[in-house]
Amino acid sequence: MTKKIYYNISSGASVVAIDNKIEQAMDLVKSHLMYVVREEVETLKEQIKELIEKNSLEQENNLLKTLASPEQLAQFQGPLLTGCSLPSFRPSFRLPPAQPAFQGSGPTA
Repeated sequence: MTKKIYYNISSGASVVAIDNKIEQAMDLVKSHLMYVVREEVETLKEQIKELIEKNSLEQENNLLKTLASPEQLAQFQGPLLTGCSLPSFRPSFRLPPAQPAFQGSGPTA
């Protein structure tokens, strides 16, 4: 003989309380998922921005390679292949020599 258990709910208050708890739990899960999705979207936006910039630079590089003369390409590829650095940029103007700090006569006693 199996024993059956019956719950006698005299009012709908306990059903409403359970429904409220379920709704609160679902809201908590929903807010957590939305937070995680927002974080992921921000990460993906940043990655997209970086990839667009990289793609743009690669296109510019390919265009410059296409427009450059063989001599210009050799000038840049030579140092890269040998591991040497390119000549550094040197401005065509010169700064005046540094002036010494103010050297006034100190107080005499």
